[in-house]
Amino acid sequence: MYKNDKVIRRYSEPFKLKILAELTTGKYTKSNLCKLYSIAPTTVNEWIKKYERKDLMNTRVKVETKDESYRSGSAKLNYKNQDITKRS
Repeated sequence: MYKNDKVIRRYSEPFKLKILAELTTGKYTKSNLCKLYSIAPTTVNEWIKKYERKDLMNTRVKVETKDESYRSGSAKLNYKNQDITKRS
């Protein structure tokens, strides 16, 4: 046995586009497709970047209650008011 017995996989263009098409339909999540086809999530991310499908990238959404939103908004206002008074 050799130390580097890793399998190097090369995926065809049609296969890559098929994976991206399945992601587009929304039937499967990226993690589901990766498990189904034994592909690393980073590989799929590379394909998304390669084919400029930024709509398929994960996006971060901040979810907060109205109360939290009010508190963070008032904290920003207080900070701005302090900054203005320091300049005066």
